[in-house]
Amino acid sequence: MEKDIVLESRLVGTIKGDFFVPSYQRGYRWGKTEVIRLLDDIYSCDGDSYYLQPVVVRKNGDKYELIDGQQRLTTIYLVYRYMNNASGGFIDEPQFSLYYETRKKSASFLQSVDMARKEENIDFWFICNAYDSIKQWFEAKEKKSVLTNINKYFDEKVKIIWYEVNDSDDAAISLFARLNIGKIPLTSAELVKAMFFSRDTKLGIDKNMQKEIALQWDNIEKELHENDFWYFLTNQSIASYQTRIDLVLDLIAGKKKNSRENYYTFFKFDEMRQKKPVREIWHKIQKTFLLLKDWFENHELYHKIGYIIASKELTLSEVYNLSLNKTKAEFIAALDASIRNSMEGVHSELTYENAADQKKIKKLLLLFNVESVRQNGEHSQWFPFDKFKFSNDGRVAWSLEHIHAQQSEGLKDKKAWKEWLRLHIPSVEAVDRKQESLIEEMKSAFSKSNLQRKDFEKIQQKVVQVLSVKGNTEYIHSISNLSLLRASDNAALNNSAFDVKRNVIIKMDIEGQYIPFCTRMVFLKYYTPSAGNQLHFWGESDRKAYIDAINRVLGKYLPEKIV
Repeated sequence: MEKDIVLESRLVGTIKGDFFVPSYQRGYRWGKTEVIRLLDDIYSCDGDSYYLQPVVVRKNGDKYELIDGQQRLTTIYLVYRYMNNASGGFIDEPQFSLYYETRKKSASFLQSVDMARKEENIDFWFICNAYDSIKQWFEAKEKKSVLTNINKYFDEKVKIIWYEVNDSDDAAISLFARLNIGKIPLTSAELVKAMFFSRDTKLGIDKNMQKEIALQWDNIEKELHENDFWYFLTNQSIASYQTRIDLVLDLIAGKKKNSRENYYTFFKFDEMRQKKPVREIWHKIQKTFLLLKDWFENHELYHKIGYIIASKELTLSEVYNLSLNKTKAEFIAALDASIRNSMEGVHSELTYENAADQKKIKKLLLLFNVESVRQNGEHSQWFPFDKFKFSNDGRVAWSLEHIHAQQSEGLKDKKAWKEWLRLHIPSVEAVDRKQESLIEEMKSAFSKSNLQRKDFEKIQQKVVQVLSVKGNTEYIHSISNLSLLRASDNAALNNSAFDVKRNVIIKMDIEGQYIPFCTRMVFLKYYTPSAGNQLHFWGESDRKAYIDAINRVLGKYLPEKIV
């Protein structure tokens, strides 16, 4: 498909010629929903440009074989036919015709839709229903002005992507199968790529350069398939993009995140093609990709941009715009300002108990992790945004984990109570061997088939007292007792004492599960000076050392120190 094609946008009102639908396609099958949606979309553009999906054709003598777009083109034909009839001939008939290789009667039926023949065959039935839906849509509005407006939009605003291939019959059938049976539409990226191989665009590039573009295009796609590169640039899953180079093309086109227009990017490139040489457009694609790659390979830019995108402070497009017309030093200063902006507010007062505060604490701890890796790595360590955002089983959700828990939220049934007991028995044994009676009480409760809540909570209070440091309670929901950990349904672990969590997290780390850098350091007691280090507990000296580390690492970004 990359050779000998014509690719351009055409106003609907300029479509002319004879189109025939080959035997490998079924007939017209759009229902009322599809017809009304098309008319609503066209009407709601209110005079702005509106772009329909591609019509894929192959020249065959003096006719066009319609490979893809039969349903849309037939509906447009019927709209023209209705407008011609309803206006008493004031609005012209359609300037194109449709023929069917195996449905000889359908062509003449389209030219004069006869409702009395609706039941004659399935094709007539769908054509009549579509025509009736068009009639009802116009009659539900102020018909005269709407007729004029729709006709005007077709002539001035509504465009199709004209994609003309010059392949063999077998290739045309294969393309149809892909676009219709396989339900894999042409993407904006494929259309932009095809733009460089069109025979009718006055490219100013020769065959050798076309080959070079094809090779470099594939190399860009391949490099973007590296997940560490991809998830540095975006929070979107790979499922959001059929081809990853779309991310670069959307960036150049300025496509908004919430844009619903499938071919927005192609039409922006098509507009560029009207104003500048295609060679220049290709150099823009190359230059933009190399800029993104430079950010990715620069240790400082990687971490600052990566945080800004991961925290949703700015989108990639906004970061890109921020970089324009700036020196590297000016760009870094702008990034630092954006990071400081993300840290606005007094963090000492934030609490886990407030949902809005939780979001701010998560952002703070994400920056703490990213900056710790950047400052500690000395170019040898890089924060893994790919692992932070996605794993083999999909998008990763991160929760605020109490480093030491003293409550039993979420422990709602016997299964959860027993799991909590199972996890805590080894910690009580390790902390204080003198607690023989408590250990026996825990084991006995664990083996009971009819364990009651009041009995469990009584034992739990004793265990928490053994595994807690006095004076901890008032700090339970503050930043000094919170870390980032992958969200889990394991309520027993979430409500566990520090020593239990420490053992589980070390086990997870050994087994290869991704644990954020600072979360690992917390449970390894990395921040606590050895003089005050109690291996099994999380106490005042630990909290103080943890907050001191956050203040030290994030000093240039925090509006004031956390206390």
